[in-house]
Amino acid sequence: MLRALLIVIATLLASSVMADDLSLGDPGWTQTGKASYYSSRLHGRRTASGEPYDETDLTAAHPQLPFGTLVEVTNLYNNRSVVLRINDRGPFVGHRIIDVSQSAAELLGMIRAGSARVRIEVLDPDQQSE
Repeated sequence: MLRALLIVIATLLASSVMADDLSLGDPGWTQTGKASYYSSRLHGRRTASGEPYDETDLTAAHPQLPFGTLVEVTNLYNNRSVVLRINDRGPFVGHRIIDVSQSAAELLGMIRAGSARVRIEVLDPDQQSE
């Protein structure tokens, strides 16, 4: 048990070091923290990028990543992950690092809890298939 815990801690530290060597938005840049999801009452309202928020789209709000950035968000409680496109700014509550759409929250298995500890990794857009 202790060995497994040490491996997890070492992996997390290695991820943090990797993130420090990359600039915000570079492929491979990572961030770990708390995620929440948009309220359904925001469906149809304009996002900071100008497009309407659609709760069925796989999108997210991040305070700094450029609009259009593709990120893989992994729920660290259940290991579910989803690829999202940044199209808004936020979250503006507490120490949260990302707000995901309703559909993304469902895929990540975080609807019941309302939030989850996640890892965000910026993906290389050249390696994404349409």
